[in-house]
Amino acid sequence: MSLVAALDIGGTFTDLVIIDSKSGELTQSKVPTTPSDLVVGIANSLKKASLDLKSCHNFVHGSTVAINVVIERKGANTALVTTKGFRDAIFIGRGNRPEAYNIFFRKPEPFVMRSMVFEVDERVLANGEVLQPLVDEEAKRVAGAVAASQASSVAVCLMHSYVNPSHETAIGRALTEANPSFTYISLSHNILREYREYERTSTTLINSYVGPRVKKYISDLEELLRSQGFSGLLSIMRSNGGTMSAKSAIDRPVAMIESGPVGGVIASAEVGKKLGYNNVIAFDMGGTTAKASLVKDGEPAVIEGYYVGGSTGGYIGGHPVMLPVVDVVEVGAGGGTIAWIDQVGRLRVGPQSSGAEPGPACYPNGGVEPTITDANVVLGRINPSNFLGGEMQLDIRKAEKSIEERIASKLGLSVIESAYGILRIGVATMSNAIRGVSVEKGYDARDFVIVAFGGGGPLHATDVARELGIPKVIVPMLPAHFSAVGMLQADLKHDFIRTYYKMLAASDFSEIRRIRDEMAEEARSILAGEGAYSKDVKVQTFFDLRYKGQEFYLSTPVAEGELISGAKDKIRSEFDALHDRLYGHGAPQEAVELINIRVIARATRASKLNISSALKASTRRELEKKFRDVYLESSNIKTICEIFDRDSLSTGSVINGPAIIEEYASTTPLRVGDKAITSSSGELEISIGK
Repeated sequence: MSLVAALDIGGTFTDLVIIDSKSGELTQSKVPTTPSDLVVGIANSLKKASLDLKSCHNFVHGSTVAINVVIERKGANTALVTTKGFRDAIFIGRGNRPEAYNIFFRKPEPFVMRSMVFEVDERVLANGEVLQPLVDEEAKRVAGAVAASQASSVAVCLMHSYVNPSHETAIGRALTEANPSFTYISLSHNILREYREYERTSTTLINSYVGPRVKKYISDLEELLRSQGFSGLLSIMRSNGGTMSAKSAIDRPVAMIESGPVGGVIASAEVGKKLGYNNVIAFDMGGTTAKASLVKDGEPAVIEGYYVGGSTGGYIGGHPVMLPVVDVVEVGAGGGTIAWIDQVGRLRVGPQSSGAEPGPACYPNGGVEPTITDANVVLGRINPSNFLGGEMQLDIRKAEKSIEERIASKLGLSVIESAYGILRIGVATMSNAIRGVSVEKGYDARDFVIVAFGGGGPLHATDVARELGIPKVIVPMLPAHFSAVGMLQADLKHDFIRTYYKMLAASDFSEIRRIRDEMAEEARSILAGEGAYSKDVKVQTFFDLRYKGQEFYLSTPVAEGELISGAKDKIRSEFDALHDRLYGHGAPQEAVELINIRVIARATRASKLNISSALKASTRRELEKKFRDVYLESSNIKTICEIFDRDSLSTGSVINGPAIIEEYASTTPLRVGDKAITSSSGELEISIGK
């Protein structure tokens, strides 16, 4: 079995990449996503690519199914079991008011009704001691009440179970005995062993809320693959940038909430390192959204917790999930994002999207609302007869009609002026995503290069770079399938955490090593079950440290030698230096608290695939010169652009703007002053003109 495959489901298209690891032959396919049943779109992509699954030993998949369940609030009827006296903790949440002057602000509504929250008479203290024992009769009483509630899924989160999970384990057994037909049970100590009761409860609750849907989805996917002869390993992308087995995804679906976007970030880091750029900004524009993520010193930025499912997005309206995730800022500015006129007559773009069904107005069976894609077609930036390599013909007349009726006639502008305005606003929104991962995190965006991918990333990256003063844009090979490519380059990766609250100076390192070794052993066991060899497993240890009196902490790497020798002073000085680098100051005279011990375990199941060598093996062909009039610099002047087929470019090819570079499923425009050079491995390195 020599084939490996990766499948990425986006809001508009489903992308499949297949590589023969022996011959280097590469196959790609792109089909419309089927929101009503995602597995149908997967089946369509397999059929189009003629993938022989009998010869495939690894199938990697990134899915939006979990995040869609949260956003659409279409999860399971979930019950929550918690310690007596804490029934309302999930509804009270935090007292923070993120929008101080918004009188209409409302806290996000949890994914459980109050009538479905059940209290159990037990109590464990923060040090793990049992204050109120859990007797069998009480466990059976609560389990019976939950069974009678008609809940199909259950989340159990008891006070301080992160340090002593014995009561949660007993409740789990009682629930299974009371109703063996429960489709899903989540025990918080299996999901997250970290303090902060509200965040831990929210994370466990979301796991149970999305669990049944994710379980069915993955089961349906496994059945589809098996029916076509697949006997290899199905891997699922995690939010942290690694992969996990299908079984791990079913057990902890909350870990795949953000699995969709991270593949491209992983691949961006690899491309950057290959070309000598360790600091890059991954910029992904698909059919529904645009996303940005920072890669610093060759490593994607990872945050320890995030917010999902709010109507306004992010912290303001979201629910906390306390798991590591690649830091991605997402905005409503994809190819299918709709342009509209608001109540005071202003032109607005997004966040609403036409999605895969019906799609932009210019699509076959498309909608009637004008979108960013329609604007690009009208301005000549997209060739309507060469979209998806000619597989899909776009209707420029429908795009013009949509913009005329819904935008131009209301603003008193021409169709071209309106289309150009749509793009200007869209680019401004995309630029905000990049600011969100760079400037707002204390980094100067001009010190980075953009790696642009997704169907629309290369189409807009040069404009975004020019607006932000970023000097260079890299367009990788297979930009429209780049997230799928990244999935093939991702390691198996699992995160573990254990709260250990002590002053660093008073910490018992023999106890710390025992806790770390327990987590490391669990990690090795899971990775072995996912096909990793023990010699390939790498374990990293981190301490979550903070100055006494602070609310939040910094994850500080701890070397194995420091852990063995108990080098408290050295660990402390490394924390001081990290704090100073991130915040511009430190407090070496203040006491330091140790909050959590973290373990990150990863394993490379196969060597990194050389995507570019597979493509470079194809025959380059010289094409006759072609030109097209494009509204590139303004809405008043047409620019005569030479059109290049990317497949015809050889190593060292130099293209000076104005020009358009076309390839399957993506287009790269160059303005006057821009210069693109084809690297030895096939990437386009574009220097942005002044």
